[in-house]
Order: sequence, then C-alpha cells, then structure tokens
Amino acid sequence: MNKINVMVTGASGGGVGEQIIKALKLSTLNLNIITTDINKNSKGLREGDFGYIVPFANSENYIDKILELCEKHTIKVLFPGSEAELTVLSKHRNIFEDKDILLPINSDEVIDICTDKTKTMNFLRDNGFDFPQSITIQSIKDIEKIKFIPAVIKPSIGAGGSKDIMIAQTYDEVKLFSTYLLNMYNEFIVQEYVGTPDSEYTVGILNSMDGEFINSIAIHKSIETALNNRIRIKNRTGNEQLGKNLVISSGISEGFVDKFPDITSICEKVIKKLGASAAINVQCRYYNKKVYIFEINPRFSGTTSIRALMGYNEPEILIRKHILNEEIKKSFEYKKGYVSRGLVEVKINE
Repeated sequence: MNKINVMVTGASGGGVGEQIIKALKLSTLNLNIITTDINKNSKGLREGDFGYIVPFANSENYIDKILELCEKHTIKVLFPGSEAELTVLSKHRNIFEDKDILLPINSDEVIDICTDKTKTMNFLRDNGFDFPQSITIQSIKDIEKIKFIPAVIKPSIGAGGSKDIMIAQTYDEVKLFSTYLLNMYNEFIVQEYVGTPDSEYTVGILNSMDGEFINSIAIHKSIETALNNRIRIKNRTGNEQLGKNLVISSGISEGFVDKFPDITSICEKVIKKLGASAAINVQCRYYNKKVYIFEINPRFSGTTSIRALMGYNEPEILIRKHILNEEIKKSFEYKKGYVSRGLVEVKINE
C-alpha cells in the first residue's frame, strides 16, 4: 500500500495536535506525517516526517500556507490540532473538500455550540440533559442571579486546558473573581461546583463523517496529582459531600480506561441529539447517579493518545473508514486499564 500523507496542525507539546501525532505513530497504517506549528522550537515539529512553521490561525495568509503545504505533500487528511485552527479551517472546509482532502471535523453548527459554554448549557437545558447550574455573567449586576456556592468561574469562549478558571467558595469571592474576569472578557460563565475529584470522567464519542455512530470510550480521571489539576484548594464550604479538596482538572488527563456504560450511554444520547460527526469529547462528573456535563469539546481529545494505546485509535479509524473505505465494526472491543502520563524532554538543535 502506498503511504498516506497526513498533516497535523498545532503540534506543540501537550496539546491536542501532539496527541493526534502520537496516535498516528501508534497506527499500523503506512503514513507520512507532516506537522505544523507557530513555534520554531515546538517538539511536535520534530515528531513527524516533515515539520513546518506556519502563521497564526487568524493571520490573513494562514489558509494559503496550509494549502501550499497540502499541495506540496499531496495531503489526504488534515487534522486540526488546536481550537483556533479548528474554527478557521471549518470556515474554509469547502476549499479542502474540493481538493479531496479529508478534514475530520464537526459541522459549523456543532462547533459553534460547543466552543461557547453558554450555548452548550442552553443546548443541554433545551434537550433535558443534566448539567451544573449555570449563569452567564456580562456585568457585575448579573452575579445577583447566583444562588449556589461553591462556584466554578470560567470564560464562555476559549479557556482550553482550564485557562483563567477559578473556584469561589463565598459570594465575596464570586464578586472579586467576576470583577477580575470582566476586565478581560465580555462575558463568562459561573457554574455550580458538582461532585468530588474522584467523580470526573472524559468521554469520547466517535462517529463517521456521515454522523453514523462507531464507538464510545471513557476515562475515569485521576485529577489530584500535580500534573493533572489546574486548581486544588481546601474545601472551606462545610459541605463534606464535596470532598476534602475542591479540584479543577488540567488539560493533561490520566486515569482508568473502560466503557463505563452508565456514563457513556448518556453521553451517546447527548451527541446523537447534537448531530456530531468525527471525534467529539464530553467532560462530566458522575454524581448521585446522574451525569452532569460541564463541557463538550467538538474535536479530538487531549486523551487521544491514551485511547490509541488501548486499541481505540480515532485518527486511524477515520482514515480507514473514509480514505481506505474499510468497514469499521460498530462498538468494537478495546483494552481497559490505568494509563499514567508524564513529561518528555527534547533537545532542540538550532
């Protein structure tokens, strides 16, 4: 079989792009992997067969540069590795479709709903799914609507890897953190802190590009170790049911991989209602026998490589399905077990 040329953007270490690269390298397919990044010192530029520096996704010549590289290497599949690039490439998807380049991403509508946490919560509310109490804040006056503590405060748009996220345990802290975020964002969201640190899951749902369900997988996350949490503070609320500490996970996840049908079955219903295609990821906590969804990522996950290690290789499956026209068994079996993570250092030769 001739080599299949694939490109992964946003290849920086620790991001989604790097996870896709790792999964592709675990694949049994015969691939040429071309990587791109904005940083010349990116570890990911050294992980493929060829690496290129590209402009920022919001640059006028970004699409032209990506197209130039696609033509140079006869790219068959283009994987966006960052949310910024996902959004831009989505708006230009017809250009790549016309060149027979597979762009395994969700529809513009799904991306729009899932990259705005207010729209995500509205979708969940309108369709009868469980989610933490949520209030959108556009002014200090809006915090008067908040009737729950503790609260998680975070931007409505962006905040990948839990950027600019905070936990408030008093209403004074809500006001303080809200004042701070309103200086940086036009709006943000305040959600009730639900569950305990050991109740968090990340769930992957994989569909074909036609929206046909293929499989699901879950990771029961371990978020109390230094690498795996963004915030870890002592619980001062007096509510012992929340645990000793209040914890927000980072974008670097590890944990026990399994089907967890009580959780994945609910997430499958959510994603079916959403009308997703390709890979999509649900962040949730399982508390009092309910799945509380607090985020949906309309892209490959930061745990893509973990899943691939367990025989659930999403990039490979989509290539086999849509490039090689292979039949993919629905709900195929994969391994279960705990996967741990760490850091890898790479010396960059100038």
